[in-house]
Amino acid sequence: MSRVLRLLGLLLVAVLGLPAAAGAVDIRTVTTPLGIKAWLVQDKSAPAVSLAFSFGAGTATEPEGQSGVTSLMAALLTDGAGPLDSQAYRQRQEDAAASVSFGASLDRLGGSLRVLSANREEGFELLRLALTQPRFDAAMIDQRRAQTIAGINQARQRPNAVAARTMMETEFAGHPYARDPEGTPDDLRKITQANLKQRAATLLVRTGLVVAAVGDIDEAELARQLDRVFGALPVGAAPAVPPEWKPPVKARTVVVERPVPQSTALVALPGIARDDPDWYAASVLNHVLGGGGQQSRLFTEVREKRGLAYGASSSLRVYKRAALLVISTASANERVAEALRVVRAELARLRSEGPTEQEFADAKTYLNGALSLSLDSSGAIANLLHSMQVDNLGPDHLTKRAALIAAVKPEDVRRVAGRLLRPDVATTVVVGKPVGITPDP
Repeated sequence: MSRVLRLLGLLLVAVLGLPAAAGAVDIRTVTTPLGIKAWLVQDKSAPAVSLAFSFGAGTATEPEGQSGVTSLMAALLTDGAGPLDSQAYRQRQEDAAASVSFGASLDRLGGSLRVLSANREEGFELLRLALTQPRFDAAMIDQRRAQTIAGINQARQRPNAVAARTMMETEFAGHPYARDPEGTPDDLRKITQANLKQRAATLLVRTGLVVAAVGDIDEAELARQLDRVFGALPVGAAPAVPPEWKPPVKARTVVVERPVPQSTALVALPGIARDDPDWYAASVLNHVLGGGGQQSRLFTEVREKRGLAYGASSSLRVYKRAALLVISTASANERVAEALRVVRAELARLRSEGPTEQEFADAKTYLNGALSLSLDSSGAIANLLHSMQVDNLGPDHLTKRAALIAAVKPEDVRRVAGRLLRPDVATTVVVGKPVGITPDP
């Protein structure tokens, strides 16, 4: 643990923009003989390697009638590969103390490898097999399909899941982002082995590949392993990109009735892109509004002062072709309308007045320190390096970040509040039996 903490300490220094007594974190850009690029933070004192990677498209580019094929394919990649059936593949992972996993989001197909240094060769070999020789055995397809359909059916009974799904379907109506990444039971039942193989062939290509590594591996060895693992994949075409999204032009309220004593409520507003010059001003705004936990406006006004809910929060969500600011809360059916009135009042107040001096200062202090607190493992650091690449940030971003946050001024936050906190385009979704809320036709 002390070795990991040493690396985290160096990263903390980099994040805060302070000089490191033990030396600055060295994010190296590695280019393999086959042209595969990766970022590496090397630490030979930690006896493990973590790899985070992703391919350039996800569930939003699935063929019509095959919703869920990407997530199903991702789950099956480690259910047998090459000469190893599912049980043998799992046993080889256990024997090597390695973990290979995959998952799909709207925009990317991602994966990870965690392995002890002593078993590095075996860990990378298991990853190579999963990527280049997935079996897609009929029995495992049926098993994973049944598990996925059962999960979808269970989610339809949970108010939180219903609210989240309804929000995406409403906000992105007519756009691929409206689809459930897990798919629909009807589509899943029709997916064949040939569909899965075709989806793997489409997505598992080197164009659009992003890789980050952290731990006990040097540049030459990482280059060798990456060419070994990814080199057999075709270069491929540029990843498909979802169409542009046109945000709603008017407010809408949707109510989904469920026989529960408490209603779950989400409010979605068009958000801000990660590469927007106002991103850090929006981050400060979000922290003040609802991203700052118990210190945020929404938590204070909805829970602390009025006891209307256990909590209220907000978050910035970024996709390749869209962005949202999402507010969430839950309250007794009889009080949820009041909770939403308080939320709207705080949106209006923050838009007209901006944050107080104390809120502004506290938000900037938190944002400067919060990133380092999340870096609690080599896997978390690898994920950070991976996400920086996906967001088109340079390796020096960790040293620039503090200055970017410091440069935000109160008037920047007020300007962004006027831009984002617009009730006239808010999508409100309530799941339960809310009293006093009328859905739009």
